[in-house]
Amino acid sequence: MDEPDRIPLCDGRHDHAAADLARQEMPDEAELNALAELFKTFGDPTRIRILYLLSRAPLCVCDVAAVLGLTQPAVSYQLKILRQARLIRSRRVGKTVCYSLADRHVETIIGMAKEHLEEE
Repeated sequence: MDEPDRIPLCDGRHDHAAADLARQEMPDEAELNALAELFKTFGDPTRIRILYLLSRAPLCVCDVAAVLGLTQPAVSYQLKILRQARLIRSRRVGKTVCYSLADRHVETIIGMAKEHLEEE
């Protein structure tokens, strides 16, 4: 008889050890939702362009806006979303606020996604 939390996967003609292990190691719903939200943040082309620019050098809003051909308010809005997702950080230099990637993980995620797309 099946355990209460175990859902039969198929007709039972083969071993389900790998599926059982995967089920046991599945993150909880809160973590899965947080991951989905993070990937949604990466799902906007403008935000990816901003992240790519910031992977090259720290930049202020006006520089990002000029390079991307966007208004400063539009860039500020996207930077706010990226900051809330903890993908970028800001630091004040005099009267200017410079933005950079939060850490190397962000650059790694973008690099790995690019590599994946370039594979045959």
